[in-house]
Amino acid sequence: MALDTVSSTGMAGILARQKAAHLRDGIPSAARRIEWLDKSIDLLITYGDEMNEAMCHDFGHRSKDQSNFTDIAGSIGALKFAKKHLAKWMRPEKRGVEFPLGLLGSKAEIQYQPKGVIGVISPWNFPVNLTFTPLAGVFAAGNRCMIKPSEFTEATSEVMKKAIAQYYDEEEVAVITGGPEVGAEFTKLAFDHILFTGATSIAHHVMRAAADNLVPLTLELGGKSPVVLGRSADMQKAANRIMAGKTLNAGQICLAPDYAFVPQEKTAEFVAAATKAVQTMYPTGLKDNEDYTSIVNQRHYDRIMGYIDEAKSKGANVVEINPTGENFSQQPHHKIPPHIIIDPSDDLKVMQDEIFGPILPIKSYGDTKQAVEYINSHARPLGLYYFGEDSAEKDLVLNNTTSGGVTVNDVIFHVAQEDLPFGGVGPSGMGSYHGREGFYEFSHKKAVYTQTGSEMLAMIRPPYGEKFRAQVKGRLKR
Repeated sequence: MALDTVSSTGMAGILARQKAAHLRDGIPSAARRIEWLDKSIDLLITYGDEMNEAMCHDFGHRSKDQSNFTDIAGSIGALKFAKKHLAKWMRPEKRGVEFPLGLLGSKAEIQYQPKGVIGVISPWNFPVNLTFTPLAGVFAAGNRCMIKPSEFTEATSEVMKKAIAQYYDEEEVAVITGGPEVGAEFTKLAFDHILFTGATSIAHHVMRAAADNLVPLTLELGGKSPVVLGRSADMQKAANRIMAGKTLNAGQICLAPDYAFVPQEKTAEFVAAATKAVQTMYPTGLKDNEDYTSIVNQRHYDRIMGYIDEAKSKGANVVEINPTGENFSQQPHHKIPPHIIIDPSDDLKVMQDEIFGPILPIKSYGDTKQAVEYINSHARPLGLYYFGEDSAEKDLVLNNTTSGGVTVNDVIFHVAQEDLPFGGVGPSGMGSYHGREGFYEFSHKKAVYTQTGSEMLAMIRPPYGEKFRAQVKGRLKR
């Protein structure tokens, strides 16, 4: 949809109506929030097949089984988790009071108040999940929402827009479709909070636009999430799990393992194990396999192929994992078989950019401290993965690196735990959501202090006397 059909004035009007409705109706009850959550659950069940078809169309080909698992079932799980726990999350939290300003009978607590209207900017790689999983926290916290989905997955965005319009009043939830110009105008709106999921390069623009209205932000970005394979790791089991994460959605995941450290004496063993893992998952090949997803568009296909071509041109050892020897030069979609690049130099773009595709560079190492030092010399990643049974080595890696989250002996799975926060740190993001943390992120934590009826505190008012001085003197002690 072009900017002239969804003008900045039109978006501002929707936002104004949602804010007015929030003030008119007041803080929604637990029952109202559950009603909003239930509508999303029913929507996903009703429109799930249509959404899966739309995602497949948008990608050229996307595994419908994968979409059903990651986008539909994954979103429903988050919504049900919020529904189960929101009444407990809503309760005021008691806090201690400080004597003498807090006399016997005074009270302190935190009340969790909806922020108002949340702007959600969702990406193309998991277009349904990264729209509805945030809604679990948005609704649990009692907010209304405006959503700007990606123009790269246009068909999916239109299905979501149609379905949400059927289930919700525009005063509750509205979907704004359109291209980059619409997105830019969306970020300029005076929301009460913005959640942006996407590329770090775009996040700079979102943050600048939000700054004009002092809108608080949650940024869910990405980066180069490393894997450290310890010498105690079961190499085949680790390869199975790493390659499952690397080929899921053809590696188009913000938490995909981006590169891996492998003990130098086990490099060949890992490459063989990774090849076997892909052969086991895709025994009939990749090009026409319903389970293997395409790269979303020509631009991203060219970008990923550019990494491979550059690595080959500069003499890197590039291994294509192509179980049945298929010719990918002629195909209806943008499928790329998994590739491993062995010990690439750091001047290659594949070692500088977030890959977001089915390429896994591996770096040989001698001492685990080398891997830790390398990770710490680069931007803090969204995820970090350690494989092994050596607890001292695991602690060395986890205690001496900083990342948004960690999965031990697998990849990506920490994001699927609704009772754990999901978020980045620094260039990989700010803020976190999922489960309780989503409720907190989209709530204003309002401090409420209730004073006692006693007038004993009159001594802190002028004129100051000896009792006042004694109290102050007592507080100056170490």
